[in-house]
Formats: sequence, C-alpha cells, structure tokens
Amino acid sequence: MPRKAGLPLLWRRGFGPAFSTALLLPVVLLGGVSSACRQDMHDAPRVEANEATDAFEDGRGNRPLVEGTVPRGWLNDDEQLTTGKVNGQSVDEFPFPVTRDVLERGQQRFNAYCSPCHGRTGMGNGMIVQRGLKPPPSFHDDRLRTSPVGYYFDVMTNGFGVMQDYRAQVDVKDRWAIAAYIRALQLSQRATVADVPADKVPDLDKPDTEETTKPAPSHGSGH
Repeated sequence: MPRKAGLPLLWRRGFGPAFSTALLLPVVLLGGVSSACRQDMHDAPRVEANEATDAFEDGRGNRPLVEGTVPRGWLNDDEQLTTGKVNGQSVDEFPFPVTRDVLERGQQRFNAYCSPCHGRTGMGNGMIVQRGLKPPPSFHDDRLRTSPVGYYFDVMTNGFGVMQDYRAQVDVKDRWAIAAYIRALQLSQRATVADVPADKVPDLDKPDTEETTKPAPSHGSGH
C-alpha cells in the first residue's frame, strides 16, 4: 500500500489530530510551569540594594542607619587608646597598665612584624636589612629613645616614610604592647644595677643554667 506523503505517522495510523493534541498538551503545560518556577527564583519578592519600594514613605529600599550606629570594633571613643594622641599631641603614657603579660605579648608581636626590619634588639639590623634593604633607624638612637610612646603607636597605625601601616595586621592593644616592648628593649641597652629590683640583684651573680646556655634545636637549613 503506497504511503501518503506529508502526513504524520500518527495520522496515517488513524489516531488523528485530536490524539496528537492530547498527547502534547501535558508537555506544553509542564514546560510553562517549569518556566514560571525558574522566573520566580530569579525575581524573588524582596527589595534589592538601592531599589525603590512603596513599603516606606520615602520610597527607598535602603534604610538609613540608626543614629549612633558604629561598626563592630570601630568605636573610637578613646582618643589616647585609638590614636596615641591627645589634642593632636603624642602621649607618653600607656592607656592601660603594662604587665608582664602585656610585655610578652608585645615581644611576640614585635618579633613577628617588626624584627624583619628592626632586628630582635631594635638595632635596625633585621634579616631583610642584611639582604640589602635600607636600614631603619635604631630604636636606641637618642631621638627615638626619647620619643613618646604615642609616637610609636602612631607610626604603627599610619606608617612613616617607606614603612607601611600595620593597622590591619596588628590590633590596637597589640600596637600598645609592641610600644611597651620597645621601651623594654631601650631600657635593656642602658640598664644599670640600680634599675634591678633589690630582691633580684643576687640573681645577677648566678651562672646561667643549662637550659639557657644550650644551643637552640635545629629546625632544618636556614634561608
């Protein structure tokens, strides 16, 4: 039997257009539902940044901050603590008591962030200086030895000359701890017996213990 050219297969087998329509209708409906769901996900019922809205009288989607709002960690209500200055002048007093814990913290932070340039003793002979960088001034020069502690805090906060600021790497209290440790380093280079507490003077004549004299363990080849 010759084939009827141009007619769909279902039609030639007697199903006709009504059957074809019934078969395709669910597919069309599912496609429309899927498209609607996708559009809803792309255009969720929320106010986007800087978008207008009729939810508020001023028509703005962005709401103004409550008066007095301060980002966490940025409440700079203590000028001395957060700037190292009072009325624009560097202070020479610490904003909190300098304890042994503060000095040890300052030593740890100094060794991590300052010693590569300034050296462990503050002489300005750190490792990268030994490799060619221009040396910074020694903390033991008269000019820096007599500078107020607020000066050191300000330099760490804002940088000076070729030195970058360290406000992002070192938080406020750690900057003060470093300043305290710098003062300890300066004192260590000019200390006399009179500066030693009376109950500690006898310890000066004691020989070093094995723990303090034995070489540090090796951790592999140096750089």
